[in-house]
Amino acid sequence: MKSKQTLLTLVSLLFCSSTALAASSCVSFDSNWNLYAFGFDGKDYNAGTQDSWGSGSPEDITASGRPAFNTANVTCYLAQYYNSIYFLNADSSNPTSVYIYDATAKSWSAQSVNSGGPDPANAVSILDHDTNVFYTMSKSSLWSLSMDDLKTKASSEAITWNGVGNPSFTTDGYEPVMGLASNHIHFINVPGVGAGKADIFVIHFSYWQPETQTYSGDQFPAQHGQVASIFKEDGWQLEFAYFPDDGSGTYVVNVETNATKALPGIPSKDAGAVYAASTNALVSSSSGGIEFMPYNPSGDNSGAQWSAVQKLANLKQASTGSASGSGTPSSGSNTSHSSTSGKPTGTSSAGSSRASGNTTSAPDTNGAGAFRASREVVLGMMGAFVLGSFGIFAL
Repeated sequence: MKSKQTLLTLVSLLFCSSTALAASSCVSFDSNWNLYAFGFDGKDYNAGTQDSWGSGSPEDITASGRPAFNTANVTCYLAQYYNSIYFLNADSSNPTSVYIYDATAKSWSAQSVNSGGPDPANAVSILDHDTNVFYTMSKSSLWSLSMDDLKTKASSEAITWNGVGNPSFTTDGYEPVMGLASNHIHFINVPGVGAGKADIFVIHFSYWQPETQTYSGDQFPAQHGQVASIFKEDGWQLEFAYFPDDGSGTYVVNVETNATKALPGIPSKDAGAVYAASTNALVSSSSGGIEFMPYNPSGDNSGAQWSAVQKLANLKQASTGSASGSGTPSSGSNTSHSSTSGKPTGTSSAGSSRASGNTTSAPDTNGAGAFRASREVVLGMMGAFVLGSFGIFAL
């Protein structure tokens, strides 16, 4: 009996340690299309614009007030009008707070949020381009959180999530995949809706479009994946890129023509990859490193391929145990809330959080996939322990 109790204790400790080993990072652009990498080995970097990615070293922009980047599903969003980047679930000690990076001032602040909103560990979000409002689906409900009064810096007053209501479609077993374009949220892989189709929420009218939208051209699959909205120099996005978890391709959906074009998927086929987009590039951070694919919104892009962002090739991501924030946020008091582990999905940097999916580990020289690697190690250890337990219990 004693050996059985010891085994159960060890298995429990292994399950608990999976959170302690996990770390998280995020890639995003600012309004001048500089590429940022946040949460790598406890540091943040600015790689500059696309024409400079081929060589050199990134600028270390690590500053006080940054979040710890120690959760399993941090997501980041560009507020283009204000040259600010917002972060959700970026610090386990303040999982409900919204961290704001002012890319002009190179400074951080943390906005406290009242309790009662979506579960940050199981939430998928987009940031609407024109209203500067988050829309988040969590546990079958849609929520909104306005950032419009904040823009570049947190307030001392807490803000509040508002319930928008339940979607018009069934959410049983649905892991949300949310693409933002033309101030509409496009829900991909909805139960009962096939490939090449999406259900739509019209943001400015708070209205669920009754008809499922069908897209012509190359048909994207009906499966879970990630999304990044493709920005324009002025005005809201008209296209988003959908990246299915199986890595079979990159599907760019144009919501003016309701047409889709297929491009190559990332070489690593990493279901745990995260993505961002500018006006003319798609970026991924995965077990294959930080890569980009040039994109011409007015061209056919038939020869487009993924290649490494050489300027960020040496980045390594720390485990949660060593990742840490720097100092105290400059404004906005934060109240600690509990959070469960897990990973959600949506349009990061351009507007939506990500979902589950993990693959094999990357070499130590390539840190972009370190978080996913650490989870694989933990899961492998747990699997071995559970299998080994049968022999002990049989004694």
